[in-house]
Amino acid sequence: MRSTKTKILVEGAIMVALAAVLSYIRIYKLPWGGSITLLSMLPIVVYSIRHGSVKGFAAAFIFACIQFFQGVMDGLFGWGLTPIMLIACILLDYFLPFTLLGTAGVFRKKGTLGWIAGTVMALMLRFICHFLSGVIIWKSFGELWGGFFTENTILYSLLYNGSYMLPEIILTTIGAVLLFKAPQTKKLLGTLSSD
Repeated sequence: MRSTKTKILVEGAIMVALAAVLSYIRIYKLPWGGSITLLSMLPIVVYSIRHGSVKGFAAAFIFACIQFFQGVMDGLFGWGLTPIMLIACILLDYFLPFTLLGTAGVFRKKGTLGWIAGTVMALMLRFICHFLSGVIIWKSFGELWGGFFTENTILYSLLYNGSYMLPEIILTTIGAVLLFKAPQTKKLLGTLSSD
């Protein structure tokens, strides 16, 4: 029993490390935060599906801490936010959205469709957090791409955050589908551990 718990912890550490490394492989980085990465959320999603949401939340929270430190390195504290806005930003842009990746395991007992539904749901929850941050904290509006301008904060946040989260959702879901279709993965996920 102890050896099984150790294996699950080691697997979680490996998945978090893999997710962290993949998060530094940015296909595209937006100027005000957010980027399209090389499937950085997939290891956390797979771990959550394999071991359940409780363990998935633990791994996702550690990944959220890493994302926060990455944000600090990218200049988070130099963005000129008030203390309350900074705390809200840390919660809505880092800790909450990345920890919610642990929800991917909610439908894990439903087979492949449940795994895919859990993946999409977890990534949509992350998008919603970033969207809310854009509306509540950043209240941004202005020019987006190609001269498109809007004074609507909601539309701006939807388009800005959607511009990187939609590709992230699509790429991660495709990656998950391909991974879940592999016989080795089906065998591995066929023996799901209990929560």
